[in-house]
Amino acid sequence: MPEKGIIAIIGAGSCDENISRIAERMGKLIAEAGFVLVCGGLGGVMEAAAKGAKKAGGLTIGILPGFDKQDANPHIDIPIITGLSHARNVIVVRSSDIVVAITGEYGTLSEIALALKMEKVVIGIDTWDIEGVIKVKTPEEAMEKIKELL
Repeated sequence: MPEKGIIAIIGAGSCDENISRIAERMGKLIAEAGFVLVCGGLGGVMEAAAKGAKKAGGLTIGILPGFDKQDANPHIDIPIITGLSHARNVIVVRSSDIVVAITGEYGTLSEIALALKMEKVVIGIDTWDIEGVIKVKTPEEAMEKIKELL
């Protein structure tokens, strides 16, 4: 296991430019701090976060829902093929030490619920307003919390 741990980034499979910038910044901060990034491996928030991590020299893992590693976004170093569709969310969450949710729809909601049920820390940027989610406004605030907790 990496010395400092694994951080999951969860969020919308498609997003606007502003959210993409936030996710990319979060990925960059994760890599700069020496953490490994794990995500669902597809587009939107996942791709932007992986892009940021790769730009900073980090390691990225994508837990893919389908049967083909070619489905992974181009910033994933290690594609994990599951064939599990949305059930792969369990693997994303279980593999992480801390989960960071950035926006998101029902898939993200399911990952947040799984993480809270597994007693994982969930940090949220502009995401579901749920008891147990630590709300922050910026990737920098999220990273401060991560460093406090790990």
